[in-house]
Amino acid sequence: MNPILDVVIRSLCVYLFMIVAIRLFGKNQLSQLNAGDVVLLLLISNAVQNAMVGENTSLEGGIVAALVLFAANFTLKRLMFSNKSFASFMEADPVILVKDGIVDHVALRKVKITFDELNESVREHGIETLENVKLSILEVDGNISVISEDQKDKQTHYSRIKRKNKRKYH
Repeated sequence: MNPILDVVIRSLCVYLFMIVAIRLFGKNQLSQLNAGDVVLLLLISNAVQNAMVGENTSLEGGIVAALVLFAANFTLKRLMFSNKSFASFMEADPVILVKDGIVDHVALRKVKITFDELNESVREHGIETLENVKLSILEVDGNISVISEDQKDKQTHYSRIKRKNKRKYH
């Protein structure tokens, strides 16, 4: 087989494997990384490098592998943009955690967020109690958005803070 075609096929296989693995094991490996996450990513990249380039350790092989990964990622994003059902399969839908001060405990269990973590997130947004939350949503990227309402002048406030550990909920 042509050595360049071999690199292309190997790179595509590794890319698809990594997409499936991240989908199954959660996106939290990609959020703000701690030391363990960095080590994991370094070991994964080292483990799959040889699987992508095989015997071809030339500059050309490395560039082709990188080009294939960029092209595969571009294609995947295009598919997700043009096909809503595919996008929904690849990324989970947003989940409402609190509505009008009422916590959805079923949703919390589904997305594996504890009541304490929800309270912490609400406080991070500058809101004292859950009763003051008009709407709290776990977004597709793992962050929690909170919309509150000022009781004095009935003005709505929105804030969004990046979570340290994104949650996987599929």
